[in-house]
Amino acid sequence: MAVNALEFITWLGHSGFSITAGGKVIFIDPYEIGDCGKADIILITHSHYDHCSVPDINKIKTPSTLFVTEKDSAAVLSGDVRVVKPGDKILESGIAIEAVPAYNINKNFHPQKNNWLGFILTICDNKIYHAGDTDLIPEMSSFCADIALLPVSGTYVMTADEAVEAAKLIKPKIAVPMHYDTIVGSKNDAMEFKNSLEGFCEVVIMEK
Repeated sequence: MAVNALEFITWLGHSGFSITAGGKVIFIDPYEIGDCGKADIILITHSHYDHCSVPDINKIKTPSTLFVTEKDSAAVLSGDVRVVKPGDKILESGIAIEAVPAYNINKNFHPQKNNWLGFILTICDNKIYHAGDTDLIPEMSSFCADIALLPVSGTYVMTADEAVEAAKLIKPKIAVPMHYDTIVGSKNDAMEFKNSLEGFCEVVIMEK
């Protein structure tokens, strides 16, 4: 099931993805995107400009677009905006959206007290985890995902080595590196992540 789900996931660069499934188009953290169509649902992990990018959001939103985000991002959005915190769950059009923690442990860019987010989506029996901007955190040992979208760049988030450890906690069928080759990180980080997980799970390096 997870392999089929991957066919409906598009990497938009950085931490941005679109997912088309169940007749709905979901965007997560769109940043510096081109013409990607319109969104039924937009998930925003936190308020930093490269995740809550209002110019990019304006390209894809419609009057009926649903936003799911945390309170800081909600302050700059308008329309149907639902504010969540880690642990909250929403069911929308058959798509289960669970907000999970995302924070730094050894740096101060994403404090745990902010209640910023990752997301676990359940779509057509596939669980897709988007980690947001996070370090390797203990909560990951309780996450269940078929596909894990994990930051690998270091600096603001996990390093590639830490992302490998995160994958080993989560045990996805497929892991996809993100948060590289835009602001920080490089394709070498993605390759290091892939090589280190050989024999543990499939790693797919997506093209923009």
